[in-house]
Amino acid sequence: MKTRLLVLSAFLQIFFISLMHAQDWPQFLGPERNSISPQKDLLRSWPESGPKVLWTVNLGIGYGGPVVKDGKIYLLDRDNKVGDKMRCFDLNTGEELWKFEYDAAGEVMFPGSRSVPIVDDKHVYSSGPYGDLYCIDIKTHKPVWEANIWTNFGGDPGNDTVDYGGFGGSGNFPIWAISQCPMIYGDLLIVLSQAPEAGAVAYNKTTGEVVWKTPNLGNESYTSPSVVKIDGQDHIVAVISSTNHIGRSELPQTLGKIVGIEPLTGNILWEYDQWKCHISVAPAVDAGNNKVLVVGGYELGAVMIQVEKQADGSYGTTELFRTEEFGDQTKPPLLIDGYFYAQFGTNNTRDGLTCMSMDGKIMWKTKRDPDFNKGSMILADGLILATDGAKSLFLIEPDPTEFKPLASAEVLTAADPGDDRMARRFGTQNWAPIALADGKLLIRDQSRMLCVRVAEQ
Repeated sequence: MKTRLLVLSAFLQIFFISLMHAQDWPQFLGPERNSISPQKDLLRSWPESGPKVLWTVNLGIGYGGPVVKDGKIYLLDRDNKVGDKMRCFDLNTGEELWKFEYDAAGEVMFPGSRSVPIVDDKHVYSSGPYGDLYCIDIKTHKPVWEANIWTNFGGDPGNDTVDYGGFGGSGNFPIWAISQCPMIYGDLLIVLSQAPEAGAVAYNKTTGEVVWKTPNLGNESYTSPSVVKIDGQDHIVAVISSTNHIGRSELPQTLGKIVGIEPLTGNILWEYDQWKCHISVAPAVDAGNNKVLVVGGYELGAVMIQVEKQADGSYGTTELFRTEEFGDQTKPPLLIDGYFYAQFGTNNTRDGLTCMSMDGKIMWKTKRDPDFNKGSMILADGLILATDGAKSLFLIEPDPTEFKPLASAEVLTAADPGDDRMARRFGTQNWAPIALADGKLLIRDQSRMLCVRVAEQ
């Protein structure tokens, strides 16, 4: 009997540990990198004051989002006068457990942090706005290895000058800085450097050794890698911008690309070369059945392509449709039961939350009532948790026939734009990706991170 009890106890312990780990949010866009959470028992309504805020912590300005593993939060924060700092917090209390800082001073338009780390059982990895890639031991809090995904491959440092009027940086440094959310694939850490001498780069995640790299893939881009299934095989997808005709008017004006890459070798498998978005930020979405959806702003919107294996073993692409009626400037859409949901707010378009069918038919738009503009969304327990890019958090029932909000609350604040021209022009910029773990939603504005209870305890 005693032995049976011990076995049962061990089983239950493993079960609950597995359940806890299943609710981690270890990387950009969550466990499967698709903005979907395994969280259950989501609250179906909120009090008039909104869901309960469990704690808050102060942050520097920026757009970098958190990740969560084993009850700990990791976030790359930033002080433009000093550099980047990896910060670790307790998920339950918000207590800062440790931090690691390194020099990377400088400032670009929309200053501050702009990427999401990734964490595994031993290390947390992050890429700063100037290309500083760090692998940090989560037990010792010390760096294991470091590299620069930009200057190591022929890129000019971008820390020394800022030219707001001319939309330029230093030399060939990206105008909006480097916004990479690294991806782990087996023993590899993969980033889209898009430096002069390297497009996608795979590092050995333990040693930092470069395992493979592709040539430069075209114009500067701000997208992070994603994975799609093509005939049951994983392909890394890189989205490359068209030429920035405002900020890089002196360069040849070329269209962008959507590129499929073999994950273990870096071999380029296929390419679509008619993408038109001069500041691509959102990663590609696996739409199923060998289809890939890419969205943007400025102002194409979206394109759906089909990837097919040819008789000779190579791959080809076919454009299925493109539309200017659907897109998302900063995040990939949610795919729910064959329909896409995205926040289509750009410089010239304010269509709000928009729903589109698999064949490109627009089902509905909220426009400015309510307005959604560069916010973040998560699907959990059949519902959408969405920030609107400004102050509000929404609970939404996904439905292709109409917009169905269940609850909303103002939980964030608008920062004083001060002397920042971009802030004065574009208003509230609470655009950071959100994270969900153990019933707690992590959401930030330009000065704080909040932990909000959104599920039954």
